Amino acid sequence: MNQSILFPDIQSWDEDKQAVLFSAQQAGALIQCMVRISELERLSGQTITGEQQALEVFSQYRFDLEELAEELIEDEEFDSLGWVEVVS
Repeated sequence: MNQSILFPDIQSWDEDKQAVLFSAQQAGALIQCMVRISELERLSGQTITGEQQALEVFSQYRFDLEELAEELIEDEEFDSLGWVEVVS
């Protein structure tokens, strides 16, 4: 894991996006990341029915999701708003 990218242990659910939001820090810059419920379902093989389950699955797969986010950040795969959407 690249120590220049840090992931605080803070995440939240966004009902409109149907995604778990989390952040990364690289060289002092805050980078917003998200993983949609469909990606969490694909990774876990589960059907996710709501915020609590989405956050639990995110926690279970956190290390894998952070590694995917790290690769996307290093490759500068930002959307038009500067966010990183985690997909594998």
